[in-house]
Amino acid sequence: MPKDASLLAPDEPPAVEIVNGDSDAPFLFLCDHASNRIPRCLDNLGLLPETLATHIGWDIGAAELARTLAASFAAPLVLTAYSRLVIDCNRPLTSDGSIPSMSAGIEIAGNRYIAPEARRQRQETFFHPYHRAITDLLDRRRARNIPTALFAMHSFTPDYPGETRPWQVDFAYNRDRRLAGLLIDAFDAPGVLVGDNLPYAVDDESDYAMPVYGEQRGLPHVLVEIRQDMLSDAAGIALWGDRLRNLLTRLRPAILRLAQN
Repeated sequence: MPKDASLLAPDEPPAVEIVNGDSDAPFLFLCDHASNRIPRCLDNLGLLPETLATHIGWDIGAAELARTLAASFAAPLVLTAYSRLVIDCNRPLTSDGSIPSMSAGIEIAGNRYIAPEARRQRQETFFHPYHRAITDLLDRRRARNIPTALFAMHSFTPDYPGETRPWQVDFAYNRDRRLAGLLIDAFDAPGVLVGDNLPYAVDDESDYAMPVYGEQRGLPHVLVEIRQDMLSDAAGIALWGDRLRNLLTRLRPAILRLAQN
């Protein structure tokens, strides 16, 4: 590919989508792994379409759930438009997982032996526009004194190799458990096993959004992970949309207090 070539054709979607960007609702939703789309010039990274449709290509159901919640609260939502296999927008650029050559034991042929210039092109085309959009949105909200609580919406596979994952939902965090703790303590759906940093926890090496936008800005934040078999159809997405909408509605005064401190 020539040095000055674009990674996106004119008819391909932009790298980032913003919903309700001018909203003054106190909840801000992010979806770092919203899509399994690969730009045409990367030829599916050497993968079959059915492989890209699995959990390695995206967080199945997460975008639909995030859109449901954003609509429920008329709240802002920022989504990626391309697969995390192109570049993972929730990994630091120095992380080995930023442009993975393997995922869940599957080789990503198109990510092997990437030249520095090709790596930079992916950063400039996908990673930086997504994070500039979040940064600009947060800066505008801060200038308008809008209290903000961050919710990063993800989903996880129930059958990751070598692991048993009985939890249906995980509220994940790193150094700041304030918002996650509220959600864990108040979640009361019968028969649902709630993970407290299980099966995933947030850390500086493998996460970007929560450390940068939550911890560094001092905003209440949580990474919400729903098990993917819970989001496999419209009924499951609607059920979890109702559960989380009801939970956030009940906790709204407490969340606002956190966001205003």
